[in-house]
Amino acid sequence: MQAPQTPPPASPDQLLSEVTLQYPRLSRQLKQIARFIEANSERLGLMGIQDVAHACEVQPSAVVRFAKHFGFSGFSEMQRLFRDAIAQHVAPWRNYQARIRGVIDQNDPMGSGEISRAFLEGSIVGMERLRDMLDESSLTRAVDLLFEADTIWLVGVRRSFSVVAYLSYALQHTNKRIQLVTGLGSQQASQLRSLRPGDVMLAVSFTPYATETQDIVDQALENGAKLVAITDSRLNALSSRASATLTVQEAEIFGFRALTCTLCLAQSLFVALSYRLELAQDPK
Repeated sequence: MQAPQTPPPASPDQLLSEVTLQYPRLSRQLKQIARFIEANSERLGLMGIQDVAHACEVQPSAVVRFAKHFGFSGFSEMQRLFRDAIAQHVAPWRNYQARIRGVIDQNDPMGSGEISRAFLEGSIVGMERLRDMLDESSLTRAVDLLFEADTIWLVGVRRSFSVVAYLSYALQHTNKRIQLVTGLGSQQASQLRSLRPGDVMLAVSFTPYATETQDIVDQALENGAKLVAITDSRLNALSSRASATLTVQEAEIFGFRALTCTLCLAQSLFVALSYRLELAQDPK
């Protein structure tokens, strides 16, 4: 007698959780589709199967295979999960994209005010998305790890450096020992010699994921540290090794990715940790 088929996920969050769980065992094509769905869940409900296949550089049959792998009858059934869930978020995103495209395509040169408003609107949309999709359990886990850490190490390069530089400044106001891995003079390996089990490495990295950050994380984990990651996907090498992952998707305007959401998330993490530390010191 054939065993009953496991029912498909009942919500986008359940599907993404199952994708994350199974991701290491997926084929190369299914991994491409998984990464695309995670990064574009807010508009998947409006995309045809041909659009998804083209964006993932696979055949439509691979998208169908992905859907069936996770218990759906096909792409349409999987897509229905996202339609109702994203209805309230899709309209602002589409209006923003359409407006930016209209500005780019017009013949008249753009004014500074127009450019500023485009960036501000993109950041607003990104902040609304972060607010609605923030994984509170992961944030709590990150705070727990930082609270328990003997020393907090921070690493981020290029556009991510400003985020860890802010965290280094902010966390210096707590009673935690803070180490910012700057790589100044190519001395990052020497800096990490004092890292010990019980320490936490907080790494910030976004696609295409700087190899310098990956190397530092590798060494930290080898030395017994735990990892907290701030990144743009639960399906990358950083997330797969992290004890807590905070994901954030920044708006991209005219080819430039904002940092508004990431800095807000970093500040939220600092304030939540500071609150926890203050409670621990309160004799009440």
